[in-house]
Parts: sequence; C-alpha cells; structure tokens
Amino acid sequence: MELNLASPKWNVERPFLTGRFHQETKIPNATSGPRPFSLESLSRGSENVIGSYPVSVQELLVIDDLLSALVGIEGRYISIKRVRGKEGRVVFQIDPSMDLALQELIQRLFPLCEAYVLVSWFVETKSHFGSGLVNHALAAAMRALLLDYQAMVAQLEHQFRLGRLSVQGLWFFCQPMMAALHALSIVIEKASSGNLFGSATLNLLQSQAKAMAGDTTVRALLEKMTQSASSPYLSILERWVYEGIIDDPHGEFFIAENKSLQKESLTIDYDAKYWQQRYSLKDDTPSFLRSAAGMILTTGKYLNVMRECGHNVQVPPSENSKLTSFGSDHHYLECVKIAYDFASCELLNLVKEKYGLIGKLRSMKRYFLLDQGDFLVHFMDIAMEELVKRPEDISVEKLQSLLDLALRSTAAAADPCHEELTCCVERVSLLRKLSTLKDLGSSFDARPSKTALDIGDLPELVNINGIETFSLSYKVQWPLSLVISRKALTKYQLIFQLLFRCKHVERQLCVAWQVHQGFRSCNILGTTILRSSSLCRSMLKFINSLLHYLTFEVLEPNWHLMHDRLQTVKSIDEVIQLHDFFLQKCLKECLLLLPQLVKKVEKLKSICLQYAASIQLLVPSIYIPDVVDATESYTLKLGKSKERRPRGRSRTLKSAEENPIFSDSIKKFENEFNVELQSLRPILSSGSQTEPYLTRLVQCILGVGSDQ
Repeated sequence: MELNLASPKWNVERPFLTGRFHQETKIPNATSGPRPFSLESLSRGSENVIGSYPVSVQELLVIDDLLSALVGIEGRYISIKRVRGKEGRVVFQIDPSMDLALQELIQRLFPLCEAYVLVSWFVETKSHFGSGLVNHALAAAMRALLLDYQAMVAQLEHQFRLGRLSVQGLWFFCQPMMAALHALSIVIEKASSGNLFGSATLNLLQSQAKAMAGDTTVRALLEKMTQSASSPYLSILERWVYEGIIDDPHGEFFIAENKSLQKESLTIDYDAKYWQQRYSLKDDTPSFLRSAAGMILTTGKYLNVMRECGHNVQVPPSENSKLTSFGSDHHYLECVKIAYDFASCELLNLVKEKYGLIGKLRSMKRYFLLDQGDFLVHFMDIAMEELVKRPEDISVEKLQSLLDLALRSTAAAADPCHEELTCCVERVSLLRKLSTLKDLGSSFDARPSKTALDIGDLPELVNINGIETFSLSYKVQWPLSLVISRKALTKYQLIFQLLFRCKHVERQLCVAWQVHQGFRSCNILGTTILRSSSLCRSMLKFINSLLHYLTFEVLEPNWHLMHDRLQTVKSIDEVIQLHDFFLQKCLKECLLLLPQLVKKVEKLKSICLQYAASIQLLVPSIYIPDVVDATESYTLKLGKSKERRPRGRSRTLKSAEENPIFSDSIKKFENEFNVELQSLRPILSSGSQTEPYLTRLVQCILGVGSDQ
C-alpha cells in the first residue's frame, strides 16, 4: 500500500526552521573576481569595518564568524546567499575590506561550509514521507555524520575560547571532514538533479564509491552510506524471496506488480501475459543484484503461485539467512540461491504430485493427439448427422451429450480426466484460424511469410460445416493453467482439427471403397469402375500415409522426447518451456506453419471428400448394387438358379460405360488429384533441404499414385 502523506505546512511557512531564510543571489562568474559583499550584513553592530583592525584582531574576529559559518549561520563579516534555481545550494561572501591573505585562507574553508548546508538540506528534505525508504536511510546515515561534524565544530569552538585556535589550525582540523562532505555533496547534487530514489540512489552511491578508489577514507565513507541506504531495500528483498510478498510502500523495489493481470486470464485469453507481466523487472535494478535479478524475480513468483493455491509456504529460516547487508563475500547471493532452489522444488512437486501435471498432459495427448482414438470413432458414428450441419445450426449441447456418451462407452471411461473434456464449434475453418494467429511461428522463424498464412491467398470456403469447425476443449484449473494455457490449448486444438479432418476423409474414402467392393465378383477390366477403384485406393494410400506421418513420425517421437525430459526438470519454467517447444515443433512438423504446404494438403483432402461424396451418390444410382443383391437374395429364397447373377451385373457395367456423367467425373477427380499430388512433391523435396522432417513426409507419400 502506497503512503501519500503530506509534509506539514510549517516546513515551508516558517523558513527559519528549514534554513530557507537566506536571500537569493545568482551564481557568480568564476572570472568576475572576488564575490561582492552585501552591505546589509556589513559590520552589524559595529561602526568600523573589519579592515580597520590589525590583522591579528581581524583573525580573531573572523574565526568567530567562521565557527558559525561551519554550521550554516551568518556572522558579522561573513554572509550567506541562496543560489537562485539551485535548491539547497548557498554561497558564502566575506567582507572585502579584510586582509587579502586572510581572505584567501578563509575562502578555502567556504566549500566545507557550503557542503554542510547542502547535506543538511538533503537530510531535512529526504526525511519526508514521499522520499522513499532508501533516501530515508541515507538521510539518517548523513544525519549521524553531521552529528560528528557538529561535535568537531564544538571542540574547535572550545579551543577558540581557550585562545588556542588560529585560522591555520582551523584549516588543519577541518581537512578530514572537508573531503567527506565534498564527496557527499557530489552525491546529493546528482541525486537531486535526477530526483533519484530507490535503486537509482543505491546505484549512484556505488558508482561514486568506485570512482573514489584512490581515496580509501572517502571510499569507505561512501560504502558505509551505501550499506546504510541499502538496509531497508534488503528488507524488501528478504520478504520477497522468503515469502513472495512485495512490501514496497514507495515503489522502490526493482520488481513491479501488475495487479490488473489475474490468473483467470490464462484460461481465457490467447495472448494472456499473466506469467510474464504480473511480476516483472524494472529498468533500475541495483547493480549489486543485477546478476541475480532473474533468479530473485522467479523465486518470488514461485512462492506467489503456491500462495494462490492455498499452499502457504515460507523458505525455512537459518542463522545466515538474514539479508542485512551486501559485501564482497556475496553472502546475499547465496541466500537468494538457497531460496530459489527451495521455491522451485516445492512448486514443481506441488504441480506434479498434488495436481497431477503428467497425468493431465497424457490426457491431452489421448484426446487431442488421438493417442487412443476409439472414442472418436464412436463419436463420429453417432454425431455425424449433427456435424454435417452449418456451424450456426449445430447444437453444441447435443454434441456435448454425444461426446459424453462416446467417452463413457469406450476405453476413455477409465481415464479420471475424461470429464474435463468438452466440445466446441468454431466459426471459421482451420485455414482461416491459422491466418489469424500471427505469432505461432515466432519461436522458429521470424519471417512473416513462413509463420503466418496470408488471408488473401486462402481459398474461399463456402458452406463450411461442423466437420471443418468442430474441435475439443479442456477444463484446466490453476496452477496447471500456467502450463496448459489458452495459447497452449489453442495449439492442441489446431493439431486436433487437422487430425479430425484427416480421419473424416479416411472414413469417407473407406465408404467409397466399400461401394467398389460390391463388384469384386464382376469382370471390371477396362471399365470406369476399375479406374475409380484405383483412384480410391490411391487416395486412401495418401490419407493413410499422411496420418501415419503425423502420428508416428511427428507426434509420438516428440511426445516421448518431452515426456523423458520432464522427468529431469527442476522448475516450472522449464516445464513451460519444454511444453511450448513440444507444441511449436509439432505444429511446424504437422505443416501447420507452412502455408504453401498446408494449403496443398487441404486441397488434396477436399478433392478426396468430393470424390467420396460423388461415388456414394453416383455409383448406387448407376450400378444399383443393393437392389441387385436384394433381387438375388429373393431369387435364392425361391430356389431359382444363380446363373443370372453375372449377366445382371454385366448389364449394369455396360450401362455404366455408356453413362458419360460418371466417366467424366472420375477422369476429372483423377486429373485434379494427380496434378495436386505431383505439385506437392517438388515443394516437399526442395523444402526438405532446409527442413529435414519433410524428408520423412516425402518418404511416406512417395508411392502414392504410382499404381494407377
């Protein structure tokens, strides 16, 4: 929770309490000579200027003023002016009538006085609520240093009262503090000009400490300031890596939380960025944590996932687990590594054991990749009447009930996850859907021509039905949705739609083949039915070869490779990476990311479907095999001779030869199929040089059509 507490008004309205009571002046030019002295502060309470006194008296008078100037207070002969436009900056001016040698010596002390005023201003302003915990801690450390400085001034004043202090002695005793306050004033000027806070302040302190490598005292001081300023930051870090909680009221931590992103988006939004952007790294990471920033981010994310699951877990504390400071021993990095290992192991065990990740992935393979397709065969048998309708006319509820029936009636009933399976009907075909998913191939090939389909090149699909748009879906719960996200599920659906349509084409060709088998006893040599039978066999060989390639050359090997690697992973991020790689590789090797090839294959399947539909319509109307068989059965019952059977078939075959519609249709389908198939081969052959997996596809379909 952020704190927006206002500073009290009297901090501004009462300038004598804040050091803002000095008059403003412009910064004097370095070449314009000595700084002019204000007549208003000249010899307050005295009738004579300081130059009218002997040098020894002038020294005594100016030492009294210098002791006041060292703590930011004007004297009788030393005035203070605020620099216009430079908050916290002041300049000190001296009475020009003073002895020149004494003036030169005193002006050497003015940088120390100015640095003290600047540091005091920083301590005061950065102690306000809105300055952040790092600036608060840095201001507190500077305040402690100023206390030592003020104690030094008090001791010098005591020596002056005893008559033991000269200007030379004052200059000598101030040397140690002069270097320290000068270094701090540089830090303050840079921090104020950039309005730095949080990580930026820590980086500035570290860089300034490294720049002071030649001055060990100043470097030690800056390192001490860095340690003090980083203490609250390390407290925020400790709670994040040990509990997964960002306790950052001022937004200083280098990890940002986007509360608008909810885990539910993983199962709804294809482009959900929950896992990548719910917690993310800012640009201003502390330099001492930069090497471990990714590990720190991941550790807290893992702890958050477990807390979202109701599994409250905390990294076990130990004697050396306190993140109080950082140093050359890198102890804080060891603590982060221990916390990361613990959180990673706990979350992985939780997802694998309690939520059964491997079992869910096997279930996805069983249904979406058709590892056990008996349920699909039964479903297609009972749901075909609904699937041939237009998508807008299909009852999804009816399909769901038929799917449930198919699941309960087959071996899928033994799968405890089968109740998570649902069905859906898209409004577009597979090709059109591929054209809308532009980032599918981003992991493999950045060239747009290889990763996305051009909508303008797609054939117009009219009167698409449920076969084109039917798909499965799966109910995924948190935290499994990290792995099986909406995007991953969409990739499963693309592969399923490809396999489902191939299965449908195969079934339709089998029906056409069965029609041809009604004439096995006939002499079909030289007839159109023989030509049609050969074409049907070639089409079946093509679709079976394609299914064999998809199943046994792509899906099965890639699945087993992923499954084996999942046994040795050490974090949920490795699981997500392996699963995404598996899906992406399957999409590519299933040709779904190669627009030229996938359109060729879809065209061939479309020709096969048109041919099968034509055979089922034309052959029964011409040959009337069912009528002939029924007539023969009837004659057998009457005890008549079977010698008339061949003669009846011969008459139908002869009439078919005289039917131009059937003959022309077979020639047309044969020509279209062979042309498309022949055009596919050179594409596969040329592509196999850069994509080796295409060689296996070439081998699968090499002999298709050679027997015609």
